[in-house]
Amino acid sequence: MSAAVPVRRPRAEAEDDCVLPFAVEPLDVRGRVVRLGAALDELLANHGYPNAVARLVAEASALGMLLSSTLKFSGRFTLQTQTDGPVDMLVVDIAAPDRVRAYARFDEQRVAALPGAYDAGALTGSGHLAMTIERAEDPNRYQGIVALAGGSLEDAAHQYFARSEQIPTRVRLAVAEEIHPGRPSGWRAGGLLAQFLPREPKRARVADLDPGDAPEGAPRHEVAEDDAWLEAQALVETVEDHELVDPDLSSERLLYRLFNERGVKVFRSQPVVARCRCSRERIAQLLNTFDPAQRAGMIENGRVTVKCEFCGRSYDFDPKEIGIEQSS
Repeated sequence: MSAAVPVRRPRAEAEDDCVLPFAVEPLDVRGRVVRLGAALDELLANHGYPNAVARLVAEASALGMLLSSTLKFSGRFTLQTQTDGPVDMLVVDIAAPDRVRAYARFDEQRVAALPGAYDAGALTGSGHLAMTIERAEDPNRYQGIVALAGGSLEDAAHQYFARSEQIPTRVRLAVAEEIHPGRPSGWRAGGLLAQFLPREPKRARVADLDPGDAPEGAPRHEVAEDDAWLEAQALVETVEDHELVDPDLSSERLLYRLFNERGVKVFRSQPVVARCRCSRERIAQLLNTFDPAQRAGMIENGRVTVKCEFCGRSYDFDPKEIGIEQSS
C-alpha cells in the first residue's frame, strides 16, 4: 500500500519575497505564486522612479520571478523590453534561483504627459519583449521574443507561451503601493502562473497560429480546449488584484480559496532577494574591454567614475588602475 499523502490546513502566516510552487493534480495544473515586499522596495530604491514607472518595474519583476522559477538549473534569466514608449527599456535580471535586480530607462517628460490611470501598454509602447536563458557552464543562449504593441505584460506572457512554448498558460499580475503613516511608502507585487501539463500530450494541443496569409474565408484551425484546463482558467480568472498583494493573505490560503474543491499541493517555497551582481572587479573588467582611447575619454577631473544602473552604486577609479597613464 502506498503511504497516505499528508493533509493540513493552509498556512495562515503570509510570507513575502518568495515563490511558492503548487500543483492541482486533478486538473493537471502546475504553477507558482510570487509575493514581493521588502525585496521590491530594495529594487526600486535609489532610482527616484515616478509612480507609474515604479509600478511597471514591480510588475515586470513579479513576472520575471514567475518565469525564472520554472527553470530546473542554475543560470541566468533576463526579461528585457526595447520599445518606442516613454519607458523605452526595462530589464529584469535574475541569477536563478533567487537573486534579482531591475532597471528602467524612461523619458520623464513623456511619462508625466500620460493620463493619470496606470497603463503598462502606454508606458512601453511598441517594440518587443525578449526573454533570455543562459545556463551555467553553457556558452549557448536561448531566447524567445514577442511583440509589444501597447498591451499589458500579462498579454505579452500569454503570447510568449502560445507562440514559443505552446504550453497552455495563464498569468495574473498585480501591484500596489503601501502607505505608511509617518514614513516613506512602499510597494508590493504579486503574481500567479498556472500551466496545463497533462500526461497525455494530445490533451494540451493548441490551435495552429494564424499564418497571416491564408485566403479570405479559409477555415481556421481550431482545437477544443480540455475541460480540466477550462475549469482551471476560470478559477484563475477569479483572482482579485488585492488578493495577490494582500500582506495578510498567505499564498497558501489564496491557493486554497481557488482550488480547495479539487485539492491543491504546495511545495517548498523559494526565497527571493534583491541583489546586484556588480562589483569593483567586474566594473574594472568591463572598463578594460574598451580600447585605451575610449578609456582616456572617460576621465573627468582626473578620475573615472562608473555608476551601476541597477543598484545606483558608484565606482571611482584612478586612471592608472585601468591602464591609462595621464600626461603631466
